[in-house]
Amino acid sequence: KEEEDSAFGFACPCLPTMGDKAILTEVLEASHLTDTYGDLTAKGIIKELRNVHSEEPSVRYSNLEDGHGPIDTSSTVTTPCGTERRKTYTVDDAVETLGFGRFQLKLSVLAGLAWMADAMEMMLLSLLTPALICEWGITSFEQALVTTCVFCGMMLSSTFWGRICDRIGRKWGLMFSALMACVCGIFSGLASSFYFFLFVRGLVGFGIGGVPQSITLYSEFLPTAQRAKCVVLIESFWAIGAVLEALLAFFVMNAWGWRALVCLSSLPLGVFALSSWWLPESPRFHMSKGEDVKALETLMKVAKENGKQLPPGDLVASDAEKFHASNGGTTTIFSLLSPDLRKTTLLVWLIWMVNAFSYYGMVLYTTVLFRSHDECHGGLFSNVTSSETCVPLTRSDYFDLLTASLAEFPGLIITALIIEWVGRKKTMALEFSVFGLATYLLYFCLNRNTVIALIFIGRAFISGAFQCAYVYTPEVYPTTLRASGLGAASGMARIGAIITPFVAQVAATYNLSYPVGIYGTAALIGLISALSLPIETKGRQMQ
Repeated sequence: KEEEDSAFGFACPCLPTMGDKAILTEVLEASHLTDTYGDLTAKGIIKELRNVHSEEPSVRYSNLEDGHGPIDTSSTVTTPCGTERRKTYTVDDAVETLGFGRFQLKLSVLAGLAWMADAMEMMLLSLLTPALICEWGITSFEQALVTTCVFCGMMLSSTFWGRICDRIGRKWGLMFSALMACVCGIFSGLASSFYFFLFVRGLVGFGIGGVPQSITLYSEFLPTAQRAKCVVLIESFWAIGAVLEALLAFFVMNAWGWRALVCLSSLPLGVFALSSWWLPESPRFHMSKGEDVKALETLMKVAKENGKQLPPGDLVASDAEKFHASNGGTTTIFSLLSPDLRKTTLLVWLIWMVNAFSYYGMVLYTTVLFRSHDECHGGLFSNVTSSETCVPLTRSDYFDLLTASLAEFPGLIITALIIEWVGRKKTMALEFSVFGLATYLLYFCLNRNTVIALIFIGRAFISGAFQCAYVYTPEVYPTTLRASGLGAASGMARIGAIITPFVAQVAATYNLSYPVGIYGTAALIGLISALSLPIETKGRQMQ
């Protein structure tokens, strides 16, 4: 707006300059006004405009090309030169003004459904292994491949889906990824051989790699004051998914077998894909693409749902969004490693890797402990029916797995309570510390109830640290890099998840204490990394 005012001579010193004629020619041709004003000189047009303002000082004519005529001065501001121009606001201003309302509640349910479906597929990995051993007689190395293939697919696709979402929008990227994961999940339940099963599960992982973009979309509609708590609380859907999967296994596995469990576990992804038609596109995404009208339409829908009014004036792009639009709306992964973001990005990647390595490792290690013959580490002799490796989980085991899954809820509650109090960095550091301590204590000979209690504590705090990373990462990157930043971080997390089965399932066959020392040390690395982050995003507007 200031550039336009300057072009028409409104900016100080309010006199035409040498460049007036060239600027006016561009403006007139772009506005299709050449025929009307083509015969006037720059000074003539300026004089005409000044006459309009002197005759009707109570109104001003803005944006000559919009054809709307006079506008009310309640949406204008006076410049230091005494001229008037339209007020402006950004998407950030609009989101803060509209607050948290009915629209965000609906979006919470949809984003939560995606998260619940993701959790069910992840929890399924720990429940499948005993059944697959009995089905195909697989070795400990092949057991690890079941989890590794899924996470390889997720790692390969995380940046892919991030770039897709940055190019065509969050909504469509989420829909396609969820649909792919659902279809491939059902096919994996029909697999006739172990290696075909691995291949299709890898495709499931490729689809699931796009699901974390739901957090990107969700966070972009949240005001600063509620953003952290809302993102953490929506992670409760992950806990619901983990618990639901354990319940599903409790009732389905012994009655209908693992194939039914795999197919049923894929259905929520299909439900989310169909529900995604309602999902709005991010106005920040539209602005970064230079699509101001579409961004305004989305914000108007939010305002209507919440019963609020948008700020007065015109919606304008932030400096970062203007730069992004001027460059064709594209970014590269190397942008995350620019000098001002390099340290943050590398530490964020390390934190995500440690989180995934520790969280999924604890989930897999719990099943290993319950199937073991070692009563000092949670094993039950009642599990052993013969000398064969086929040791299916009992209903008691499924119940204890359900108990361990319930740890997600207190972890989320603790994170939600302290994340705005001590900040993101200290919250992650504290939770890494408690997880490490609980893990190291598993080294000692303990009865089953004590083992379950330590697993419960450890899983609660590592899940909290993971969710805190999901809050921090979208906040620390600007809009133009947000989806790519989250996608790259998710991809790095998959490296940790790819490695962890060989610790939890393979190394444990040699000594059950090996995973304890490795996961405890990983927690220390996460603690140091969290405290070393250069940016604290508590109370910081999304850039």
